Amino acid sequence: MTNRKCVGCGIIKNRDELIKITRENASGDIVINHNNKIFGRSAYLCYNNSCIEAAFKKNKISKVLKTSVPEDLKGKLINEF
Repeated sequence: MTNRKCVGCGIIKNRDELIKITRENASGDIVINHNNKIFGRSAYLCYNNSCIEAAFKKNKISKVLKTSVPEDLKGKLINEF
Protein backbone atom coordinates (compact mmCIF):
# COMPACT_ATOMS: atom_id res chain seq x y z
CA MET A 1 0.00 0.00 0.00
CA THR A 2 1.05 3.56 -0.57
CA ASN A 3 1.64 5.96 2.27
CA ARG A 4 0.69 9.63 2.32
CA LYS A 5 1.29 12.50 4.76
CA CYS A 6 -1.54 14.32 6.52
CA VAL A 7 -1.32 18.06 5.76
CA GLY A 8 -2.75 18.81 9.22
CA CYS A 9 -0.37 16.91 11.54
CA GLY A 10 2.36 15.70 9.17
CA ILE A 11 2.06 12.04 10.22
CA ILE A 12 2.59 9.50 7.44
CA LYS A 13 -0.21 6.92 7.23
CA ASN A 14 -1.60 4.39 4.80
CA ARG A 15 -3.65 6.11 2.07
CA ASP A 16 -6.75 4.16 3.15
CA GLU A 17 -6.63 5.81 6.60
CA LEU A 18 -6.81 9.37 5.24
CA ILE A 19 -9.40 11.70 3.68
CA LYS A 20 -8.41 12.58 0.10
CA ILE A 21 -9.21 16.07 -1.18
CA THR A 22 -8.56 16.52 -4.91
CA ARG A 23 -8.43 19.40 -7.36
CA GLU A 24 -9.79 17.81 -10.53
CA ASN A 25 -7.54 18.05 -13.60
CA ALA A 26 -10.39 18.57 -16.04
CA SER A 27 -12.50 21.21 -14.24
CA GLY A 28 -10.31 22.54 -11.42
CA ASP A 29 -13.10 21.81 -8.90
CA ILE A 30 -12.16 20.88 -5.31
CA VAL A 31 -13.82 17.61 -4.26
CA ILE A 32 -13.69 15.11 -1.40
CA ASN A 33 -12.45 12.06 -3.30
CA HIS A 34 -14.10 9.07 -1.59
CA ASN A 35 -13.36 6.39 -4.17
CA ASN A 36 -9.97 7.55 -5.54
CA LYS A 37 -11.42 7.60 -9.06
CA ILE A 38 -10.85 11.34 -9.62
CA PHE A 39 -7.47 12.37 -10.99
CA GLY A 40 -5.67 15.57 -10.10
CA ARG A 41 -3.54 17.19 -7.39
CA SER A 42 -4.49 15.83 -3.96
CA ALA A 43 -4.10 16.62 -0.28
CA TYR A 44 -4.65 14.13 2.54
CA LEU A 45 -6.07 14.59 6.06
CA CYS A 46 -6.54 12.35 9.09
CA TYR A 47 -10.11 11.50 10.10
CA ASN A 48 -10.14 13.93 13.04
CA ASN A 49 -11.21 17.52 13.60
CA SER A 50 -7.86 18.72 14.95
CA CYS A 51 -6.10 17.87 11.67
CA ILE A 52 -8.89 19.45 9.63
CA GLU A 53 -8.72 22.62 11.77
CA ALA A 54 -4.91 22.78 11.53
CA ALA A 55 -4.92 22.35 7.76
CA PHE A 56 -7.39 25.22 7.27
CA LYS A 57 -5.90 27.50 9.94
CA LYS A 58 -2.55 27.76 8.17
CA ASN A 59 -4.04 27.49 4.65
CA LYS A 60 -2.08 24.27 4.10
CA ILE A 61 -4.69 22.66 1.82
CA SER A 62 -4.62 25.65 -0.54
CA LYS A 63 -0.81 25.46 -0.71
CA VAL A 64 -0.78 21.72 -1.46
CA LEU A 65 -3.54 21.96 -4.08
CA LYS A 66 -2.03 25.19 -5.49
CA THR A 67 -5.44 26.88 -5.65
CA SER A 68 -7.90 28.63 -3.34
CA VAL A 69 -10.18 26.30 -1.38
CA PRO A 70 -13.90 27.13 -0.85
CA GLU A 71 -14.82 28.07 2.74
CA ASP A 72 -17.66 25.53 2.91
CA LEU A 73 -15.21 22.63 2.42
CA LYS A 74 -14.09 22.84 6.07
CA GLY A 75 -17.71 22.55 7.26
CA LYS A 76 -18.35 19.60 4.94
CA LEU A 77 -15.26 17.78 6.24
CA ILE A 78 -16.09 18.37 9.91
CA ASN A 79 -19.73 17.30 9.44
CA GLU A 80 -18.85 14.23 7.39
CA PHE A 81 -15.94 12.93 9.46
